[in-house]
Amino acid sequence: MSTDWLIKNAELVNEGRRFHADLRVSQGRIETIAGDLDAHPGEQVIDASGLWLLPGMIDDQVHFREPGLTHKADIASESRACAAGGITSFMEMPNTKPPALDRDTLEAKYARAAEVSAVNYAFYMGASNDNLEAIRSLDPLAAPGIKVFMGASTGNMLVDNPEVLNGIFRDAPTPIITHCEDTPMIDALHAKAREKYGDDIPAREHPLIRSREACIKSTRLAISLAQKHGTRLHVLHISTADELALFQPGPLKGKKITAETCVHFLHFDDRDYEQLGFLIKCNPAIKTAADREAIIRALADGRIDVLATDHAPHLLEEKAQLYDKAPSGLPLVQFALQAALQRVFEGKLTLERMVEAVTHAPAALFDVKERGYLREGYAADLVLVDPKKPHTVRREEVLSKCGWSPFEGVTFDSSIVATFVNGARVWDGTSINDAVRGQRLAFDR
Repeated sequence: MSTDWLIKNAELVNEGRRFHADLRVSQGRIETIAGDLDAHPGEQVIDASGLWLLPGMIDDQVHFREPGLTHKADIASESRACAAGGITSFMEMPNTKPPALDRDTLEAKYARAAEVSAVNYAFYMGASNDNLEAIRSLDPLAAPGIKVFMGASTGNMLVDNPEVLNGIFRDAPTPIITHCEDTPMIDALHAKAREKYGDDIPAREHPLIRSREACIKSTRLAISLAQKHGTRLHVLHISTADELALFQPGPLKGKKITAETCVHFLHFDDRDYEQLGFLIKCNPAIKTAADREAIIRALADGRIDVLATDHAPHLLEEKAQLYDKAPSGLPLVQFALQAALQRVFEGKLTLERMVEAVTHAPAALFDVKERGYLREGYAADLVLVDPKKPHTVRREEVLSKCGWSPFEGVTFDSSIVATFVNGARVWDGTSINDAVRGQRLAFDR
């Protein structure tokens, strides 16, 4: 499998710059970035005239369902969907079955990914009300961070014991990442909706049940704990304009409290429930058009630091159930980068800022070693984008095991032409190279 390439005549986008250059890949690493390079014997040459060459997206929030829920997704299927979408590294959530609440379960996920993942991988340690000792003893090189569900979740992963929460924020050896929604508030609003609608709660009620107030209250709590203990905190999937005032705009460097949002909050709003229903039911909920526009502006000015997916697939038959049984979550990785690029084509984000949010920022935030930038000596995790080749999403091209996408029928203005993982071309614009395997992410801490 070749990992030696010469990519010529591309427009590189990296660290706030756009410039034309050639890029040489040797033995899985970026060897040279310069103008007018000549091919070496044995190199494969790609003429990338008219194409953008970006560092591969690092998705800091996915749910790949393995172990325990592999009827709807697994590491093999979802990592291939990542590759087709220009995502070269993922960080996966701990709420599998069993949940990753201890080192052995965490390492078993790494071992499985080494066997089957088409892209690079890392796995979060989860927090619960009774695994504080496991968190304290975690090797900070073993996981990107510790995931705390400060809102309604599944199984044993809702942390609502104030003493335990305080201990986690005080003693965590890695960054803490949080899902922030206030469960008692949600439960009360859910009960009112059931009184009104019975079992047949309409999808449009979801953002009212999982309300903006529930998000704000929980996010305030997380920030107050982080400020109390000086914790490195990253708040996931910001969905409301109201939360934005809690975060500082500007560059990520020097921040101890950062924020992330997701591609579906840039693309959908509450008007889409009428057509898509529970297909776009997710937690936290997709909210108003005003929230969406405020989130895009906050992403542009650095108040929101990272753009990710929260990829969380479910089968169509599961989504077709009534409100209480229809699970929350959307399959997103395969078309996430194209969805993000739409905001660039609309003039709402610069291409440089978009690349920073999907790649540089997660690499810096989680101390990812030698990835996330177009730099000589770094791993050749690359994506070639054709900005003038529209692509309409069709169900039959979906690689996620669930077999559907909320973007079906949407025409994006760009196409993913190729994806390289550690110098190996895993996606050629039409098919996956099933021989490619990603590597475990290393952390430079």
